[in-house]
Order: sequence, then C-alpha cells, then structure tokens
Amino acid sequence: MKAVVFPGQGSQFVGMGKEDYESSPAIQSLYHKADDILGFELSKIMFEGSEEDLKRTDVTQPAVFLYSVAKFLQSDISPDAVAGHSLGEFSALVANGTLEFEDALSLVSLRSKAMQQACLESEGTMAAILGLEDKQVEEICSQIEAVVVAANYNCPGQLVVSGSTQGIEQAVAKCSEAGARRALVLNVGGAFHSPLMRSAEAMLSEVIQNTQFNTPKTPIYQNVDGLPHVDVEVIKSNLIAQLTSPVKWTQIMQNMVADGLSSHIESGGKVLSGFIRRVDRSIEATQL
Repeated sequence: MKAVVFPGQGSQFVGMGKEDYESSPAIQSLYHKADDILGFELSKIMFEGSEEDLKRTDVTQPAVFLYSVAKFLQSDISPDAVAGHSLGEFSALVANGTLEFEDALSLVSLRSKAMQQACLESEGTMAAILGLEDKQVEEICSQIEAVVVAANYNCPGQLVVSGSTQGIEQAVAKCSEAGARRALVLNVGGAFHSPLMRSAEAMLSEVIQNTQFNTPKTPIYQNVDGLPHVDVEVIKSNLIAQLTSPVKWTQIMQNMVADGLSSHIESGGKVLSGFIRRVDRSIEATQL
C-alpha cells in the first residue's frame, strides 16, 4: 500500500512551480485561481521572487501548499493514506478529498497571518536537537522554567524544540551538555507548535469550525497523535490543536509502517523522504 506525504514550511525554493506552470494549462489555471483567492500574485513571487521574499510567512505557507498540491494533482496517484508535516496537513486534506482546494488555501492564508501575528505578540524561536533520545530532550525541557517544549518529532535522533528565546537558549545549552551531536537555534520567525501560538489557534479555530469538511476518501495520519482518522469532527479538532501541539512525524511514520504502508511518495519536497528512511530503511521513499 502507498501513502502520499506533504512537506511543511521550509521546503520553499526560488523559482518553485515555474516549470510545472509552463508545462500544464491545468496547473496554470490552479495558480491563477490561487492568485485570485489570495488577492496578490503569489505565482509571480514563487517564480521570480528572492529567497527573502519566499521566507515571509504569509508567502511561504501558501506557496508550499500550492506547489505540493499542484504536484499531486498532476500525478494521477490514488493513495491509500495521506499525511502532512505541519502546514502539509492542509495539502494532505485536499489530496484525500476532505477539503476543497479553495477552502484549504483560504485556511492556509489565515493560518499564516495568525501565526505571524502570534510571533509579533511573543518573542520566541526554535532549535534542532540532534543525537539525543526524545525522552532525554523532553526531560531537559521539563526542567526549564521558561517556555520550551518538544515541537517536531522529525525522526529518531532529531527533535525540534520551541519556546521563548530564553527557554530555547537554556535548552540548547543543556542539550549540548547532555551530549547532543548538535543543538542549534533555527532561523525561524517564532515559536511554532508551542503554547506561544495560542492566539493563532483561537483565530483559526472559529474559521475551521465554519468550513465545509467532506468525508475523507482515505485516512489521514494527523500530527497531533500520529494516528489515522476519517471522522470529520476529529480531523477538525486535531487540525486546530496542531498549532500549539507537537508534530509527531516519527510516530506517524512508525504507525504507517505498522499498518502496511510500505511505499511513501513525497509531493513537493524531499526532506520527509529522508526522515522516512531514518525510521525504516526498508520503506520505498520517492518524490513527485
């Protein structure tokens, strides 16, 4: 059985989507529709913008979403399950028919703006911890009084923590002392997937509850618990909680493998394929 997975923020690159756009009238139509929904020329920024232009959260998230969904729609693949890393969960919900493209893009746009606002309200950041067991990092975070929590369980030996600037500085120092191979602060705009995103969660919650969600064609393995879901109300609840909860990507991959999903196709990126191989080298991991 095969799963299609979708990357999150950080997979953007200069010129993304231009080749697909030029080769397909259907993709051109999709990009034009996205420009109309957003009210600005996202496609032009994707094709011609600088690296700095693409780093703006209100650009990055819609761009990654559009690029990965377009890749999937071009492929004519019928997955047995889907999953998405953070932002990628919205792409996955389009792929399995839970959300219409237009609704998902509107939600992604709102999410990006809400997260940007939350970043302005509280000073925070994230750090990658390599070479320690997850439980070691969790224990270190629990000992720090400032806000710092596990945010992205990417793969065995790689966990990203998120929180206040002070909390992250302390976590990096303590993890280094504990023998981490690397512990480095990331160049991100805020403390994503932490309690510091609470205001963004509140903003997104009301809109998600008022958006039409269809019955999924296939299960989506969700970030909040790493488990497959088809119940629309559960999917909504998990999508809202995702903003302040950790991305349990390691657990998603382990559960997919246990459920017999032996082929993983990444749409719009290549980072997740690397994570998948770290979980189980026997898994076939390819990219669209």
